[in-house]
Amino acid sequence: MTTIAVVGASLAGISATRALRAQGYRGRLVIIGDEGRRPYDRPPLSKNFLTGRITAVDLALESDDEALEAEWFLGVAATGLDTRRRVISCRDGRTVAYDSAIIATGARARMLPAAVGLGNVHTLRTLEDAERLEKQLAPGRRLVVVGAGFVGAEVAATARGIGMEVTLIGSGAFPLSSPLGLQMGALIGRLHEDNGVRLIGSARVASFVCEDAMAGKARTASAVRLADGRTVRADVVVLGLGSMPNTDWLTGSGLDLTDGIRCDAAGRTGVRGVFAVGDCSAWFDDRSGAYVRDEHWTGAMERPGRAVAALLADAATAHGAPPATGSGALDLPYFWSDQYGARLQFTGSASDADSVEIEAGDPAEHNFLAVYYRAGKAVAILGVNQPRLFTRWRKALTGATPKKRVLPGKETDATSLSPVC
Repeated sequence: MTTIAVVGASLAGISATRALRAQGYRGRLVIIGDEGRRPYDRPPLSKNFLTGRITAVDLALESDDEALEAEWFLGVAATGLDTRRRVISCRDGRTVAYDSAIIATGARARMLPAAVGLGNVHTLRTLEDAERLEKQLAPGRRLVVVGAGFVGAEVAATARGIGMEVTLIGSGAFPLSSPLGLQMGALIGRLHEDNGVRLIGSARVASFVCEDAMAGKARTASAVRLADGRTVRADVVVLGLGSMPNTDWLTGSGLDLTDGIRCDAAGRTGVRGVFAVGDCSAWFDDRSGAYVRDEHWTGAMERPGRAVAALLADAATAHGAPPATGSGALDLPYFWSDQYGARLQFTGSASDADSVEIEAGDPAEHNFLAVYYRAGKAVAILGVNQPRLFTRWRKALTGATPKKRVLPGKETDATSLSPVC
C-alpha cells in the first residue's frame, strides 16, 4: 500500500491514524475532516466547557510531541466514494486516490424541523455548537432541554450548576431510561429532581411558541408546546434527540448504509480495502446477533485498533479481505457520565436483563451499585459514585459472567463485596 485515507478527523479518526503508525504502516497517510479544526474531545462539551472551566485548547486530542506524519485536509468535507476506482471526492474539488480507506465520519445531532432558524434553540455536537450555547447560559435564565439521554441530562446538570431554571423533557418515563431501564432511570430522575430540575416524562414536542424577529436578529422561541397542549416557558432550548450517522456522502458507493455503515466484527465493510469505525459504523456482534452502532467514547478509542489490525492483515494477503460477515463478540458497551458531581458508569445491556438489584450503597444518597441479572447471571452493571466496586464487577463481567451473589444484608460494607464467577 502507498496511500491510506482516513475520512473523519475526530476521536475515531485520530485513533485509527495512531493505530496505523503504531502497527507499522509507514506509507502516505491522508486525513480528511469537514471541520476546520484538529481533532478535539467531545464529552467535555456538555460539562466543563459550558461552565468555562476549560477552553478549546484543553480539548485537543493531539500531544505536542506527536508525529503522525500525515497530510491533513481540514475544512474539506468528503462528498463521494468511488470504490471501483478507489477515489474519494471532496467538496473543494480535490480527489484522493487510496489503496485502503477508513471511514470515521461520525454522526450529527438530530434537529426538529420547527426549530430550524430559531436563534435560541441549540443542538450540541461540535465545538461551534458549544460556543454558541455557552453565550446564552446565565444564572436565572430558563432552560428547556428536550431529550433526556446523555447529552440532555448532562446539559441539564451543568445548567443547574450555574444557577439556571431547568426543565428536562423526555419521551421516556425517566431520564436515561432507554439505556438503563425504567427502575434505574427513576433513580437518575430522582437525582435530577433533588438538584432542582423539573422533569416532564413521556412527552412529545409539538411546536415552538416564537417571538417576532428583531432587526438584525434571528427569531427565538419563548416556549415549547407539548403534544398534550402544555407549554413550557423558555429563554434557551437545547435539543438532545440523539444522532444520525454521517453516511449520506456514501450513497451509491455500494456500502450497506442501514443505520450506519454495516461492518463485520473488525470494521470490514464488505468492499475490499474499505473499513469503518466510530459513530458512523455498525459492527456485527455475535453476542446479540445484530449490527450495533456504538456511539460511546470508549468504542471510538478502542475499536479503530482492531480495524487497523484487520486492514493490515488483509493487505498482506494475496486474496484481499473476506466478506463482511466475520464473527466475533464485541466488547461489552461501556459509558460514563458526570452529573451533579456524581460519576455514573454502566456496562452491558439493560435490555437483556429480567431483574435488577442494588448490591451495595444507598440510592437515596446517590451512591450505589446495581447489577442487572438474567436467569441469575449478571448481564450489566450500573455504578453511581462506586468506581472501585464497579471496576471489580466490570472485570469479572467481561471475563466469565458472574453468578448472582447472595449477600448477607444491605448493611454489608461495599468494599468487602466481590463478584463471584
